[in-house]
Amino acid sequence: MMKGDIRTTVKKVGYIQGAGDFIPEFLRIAGIQVDVLKDEDFYGNIDAAGGSPNKLSQYDAIVMGIRANNTEKKLGRWMPFLWAYVKAGGNLVMQYNTNQDATVSQLGMYKFNIANKRVTEENAVVTFLNPNHKLLNFPNRITADDFKGWVQERGAYFPDQWDAAYEPLFEMHDTGEEPLQGSTLYAKYGKGNFVYTPLAFFRQLPAGNTGAARLLMNFLSAQKN
Repeated sequence: MMKGDIRTTVKKVGYIQGAGDFIPEFLRIAGIQVDVLKDEDFYGNIDAAGGSPNKLSQYDAIVMGIRANNTEKKLGRWMPFLWAYVKAGGNLVMQYNTNQDATVSQLGMYKFNIANKRVTEENAVVTFLNPNHKLLNFPNRITADDFKGWVQERGAYFPDQWDAAYEPLFEMHDTGEEPLQGSTLYAKYGKGNFVYTPLAFFRQLPAGNTGAARLLMNFLSAQKN
């Protein structure tokens, strides 16, 4: 059970099933409507401006489950609709994927390269590269305290190269290892927002970690700020 000050501004989230994580259950507990998206949800009427499909445009955010690009073979058909959703003013939050059995070669609107980079020390120091970034201040003000009490790891499969359109939010590393900045990448695209985050939310939310929950809510609220 989550305890603490966890604020959110979102009411309706679309979820793309991956290998399985706790995010749909967590969001429903928080009072947010979650729809697991199916093939038919990506087709239908295009709005008058030729933008995002009506079904997707109703969502405050769309979240991709862990390793969705490895498990959901329809993703190749869905990605153009997801990009159109973001361009028209949507918010897409994508969790970690691997390069093995990938459905699509380019997940982001701008390119990034997934690598086998990870931070396995759950208490590794996290440096905020831009403490004033909107994702770190709305609706929850994120501090170093929000990275306390994490379990098992900070995250894995961090990108090691990315387009200049992306802004990395954090730097962290295991003891004696190189500093890594690929744990969360943010980019504007058209009128919307895109977040790629291989941070281990799938481990932290079932463990009841309030800081991780606050950070995830900020990612989901990107379009509200």
